[in-house]
Amino acid sequence: MTRALFIIDVQNDFTEGGALGVDGGAAVAAGVSALLERHPDAYDVVFASRDWHDGGNDNGGHFATDGAPDFVDTWPSHCVSGTAGAEYHPDLATDGIDVHVRKGQGVPAYSIFEGTTEQGETVSELLTARGVTAVDVVGIATDYCVRASALDAVEHGQHVRVLTDLVAGVAPDSSAAALAELAHVGVEITASEALMGETGAPGAPDA
Repeated sequence: MTRALFIIDVQNDFTEGGALGVDGGAAVAAGVSALLERHPDAYDVVFASRDWHDGGNDNGGHFATDGAPDFVDTWPSHCVSGTAGAEYHPDLATDGIDVHVRKGQGVPAYSIFEGTTEQGETVSELLTARGVTAVDVVGIATDYCVRASALDAVEHGQHVRVLTDLVAGVAPDSSAAALAELAHVGVEITASEALMGETGAPGAPDA
């Protein structure tokens, strides 16, 4: 089995103190870094996405400009390209990331599958080219971009797991609903301890 890790939107604007900071965001950043340090051989390829919105426009209605944001479809300005808010959280170790994906350039975008690399490659193309058959999903926010990315991974034909100790959501109720929805479509809802005992992970028995 060829397994990928999706690190979804672990950015300054989505962590504590950011424009749309969620509780537990910084802990997710540190936790993902620890995961990759403890299990350096657990993943064949590591993807990381970032919202990367245009400055100076509403990004297809994604930024609220004519009234207060509803925090469902319209949001305050966040993750504007070239700003500190769009950068990865400093506690996220980026040296283990193989593929950097930017999404939402001028348009709303939640799923990592809606983004591209700087070379214009799509996530779907890269998963197929690398023969990936399984994806673990971590990051922010459980009830929005993690949810959308996991659903699209299922649609792509992947075996998908969401690692619940390495995600953070906007609200408890919507996060719980998102995880229930994902479980209903076949996503495995588990914790990062699931990596223990897998071939190639520290502590795993010899094959």
